[in-house]
Amino acid sequence: MEPVPALFAGMVFGCFGAALLAWTAVRLRHRLPVTAAGGPVGAVMSAVCGAAAFGAGIWCLLQV
Repeated sequence: MEPVPALFAGMVFGCFGAALLAWTAVRLRHRLPVTAAGGPVGAVMSAVCGAAAFGAGIWCLLQV
């Protein structure tokens, strides 16, 4: 992988994943719904997608 695109993609994925995980944690801590439907499945999917994006960002940064 080229270094500049890997660095850019890693930063984008990492920032998005960290922000999604932080937002989900704050919403759950205040006992507010994470999604519009408000079900627990939305909270789990949000956490899983945030962790996957953060992991993809770490992987991209390790390719530099």
